[in-house]
Amino acid sequence: MSERIVFRSGEALVAGGPPGTAAEPEVVIGELDGPVGTALATLTGDQVKGHSRVFAILNTDIMVRPVTLCVSKVTVKNSRYTNILMGTVQAAIANGVLDAVRAGDIPKEKANDLGIICSVWLNPVVADQDDLDHKVLFDIHRKAMAQAIHKAMHNEPSIDWLLENQDKITHKYYQMGLDGKI
Repeated sequence: MSERIVFRSGEALVAGGPPGTAAEPEVVIGELDGPVGTALATLTGDQVKGHSRVFAILNTDIMVRPVTLCVSKVTVKNSRYTNILMGTVQAAIANGVLDAVRAGDIPKEKANDLGIICSVWLNPVVADQDDLDHKVLFDIHRKAMAQAIHKAMHNEPSIDWLLENQDKITHKYYQMGLDGKI
């Protein structure tokens, strides 16, 4: 049997597509009988207007394992955005979870014992793009989800790496502020 996974966290940023398609999921992963399971159940039952929580599904009635709850970081205000978030992106997240199991980042034998909470970033500009490429959006969010899980399960970045590189890294938006671009 695999070791107990109480709480792991990770994030990833995948960009490079057309405007609005970048993905930045933040995940927590843990046993369903621990703090992550409690949080997952609480979030599921405590819906908030504009920030609905939904399970990651491959299709309308095919939920992935480990059970994964998607929580929007952006207040959902219109039906087009909702359809993109609860369609293309939700399916991408589900596929990213399965990619992580297939890659061995999540032990297959733990698939029914773990829960994942994913804070989902979807740029609101997608609701205004008539030429939105759903395939690109799907691929980017799928890749980002698998990367976030990988980082969570491997405790990346390590504390040694962070300490070594702390003074070499400047937050993108802080730098933009220093440069007078925001």
